[in-house]
Order: sequence, then C-alpha cells, then structure tokens
Amino acid sequence: MIYHFSLQLAGLVAGLILCLLGAVGFALNGSARSFMSRFPRSRTAGIVILAVDLVWSFWLVSTMEMGEFSAFRRPFLVILPVGFFLALRFVDEFLAVRALGILALLVAEPMLDAAFFRYETSRLVLTVFAYVLVVLGLTWVMVPYKLRDQITWFSKTTTRWRGVSVFGFVYGVALIALAFTRY
Repeated sequence: MIYHFSLQLAGLVAGLILCLLGAVGFALNGSARSFMSRFPRSRTAGIVILAVDLVWSFWLVSTMEMGEFSAFRRPFLVILPVGFFLALRFVDEFLAVRALGILALLVAEPMLDAAFFRYETSRLVLTVFAYVLVVLGLTWVMVPYKLRDQITWFSKTTTRWRGVSVFGFVYGVALIALAFTRY
C-alpha cells in the first residue's frame, strides 16, 4: 500500500469532488459548458495539470517501495522532469486532455488501494468509479480527441448537460453517504 487512505476517506473525498463538479456544472450551465468546450485545447490548463502530474509522479517514484527495480529509481527521477519539458515542447495538440488522462490514472490508484482487501459489497461503488477513471484516463491519453467529442455530445443540449451534472452530484452523495454509514 502506498497511500494508506481508509476506504471512508477515499469515498468521502471522491464524493465531495463529484458533488462539487456536479453542482458547478448544474448551477453554471452556460459558462461551464463554454469552459469545457475550450478545455481540450487549453495550453494553460494542460501545463497546470501536467505540473500536478509531475509532482505527484515524482513523489510516488521517490517514496514507493520498488523492490528489485530500486536501481531504476534515480533514472526515473531524472526522466520525469525531462519528459515533462519534452511534453511541453512537443505536445501541442490536446495537452490538457492528455494531462487530465494521466491525472485520472493517478487518482484511481488511491481509491483502488483503499478498497483493496475490503469485503463490504458497498466498496464496489467506489471501485466502479475508479475503474471508470482508469478507462477514461487511458482513452484520453491514447485518443485525446475523444474527450472533445464527449464534451460536444454532453453539451449539445441543456438536458444532457444537466443530466450528467445531476448524475455526478447524486453519485457523489451516494459515496458520501456510504462513507459515513458503511465504510
């Protein structure tokens, strides 16, 4: 275990983030849709999210137990910042989407780690969300234009946009309720 988060804390944090995103998406319907339509090509958002990815990855590599691969720790610690600057230099298209995909992969791991070896059936609510993040993260890194297409589809009508926002909010409330009652 790398993170040592309890299942309750992981469910609570994930639920709060989902509630916040759902509430903002619902309340600021027009401006949120406008922001999200510009997000895939936003260089500033890409740099900020990729910097968060770099710091998180650097911390992981420097603190995690690598076993027989511990000899590779120093090269990884050098390659991470080099890769960051190379990505900034050469990845012009959809940098924000690719960085968000990496962040989704990084975020999924603590949730799966918290649910590991837990026997409550309710843990699957958090686990399913984590695996959705893994699939979306891999998709966004490999095929970044898919996020643009997903945003376009969801924001095509107000009903779809509000439906997604309400679903995210309700899923977040369910995670928070499970964090307090089951985990």
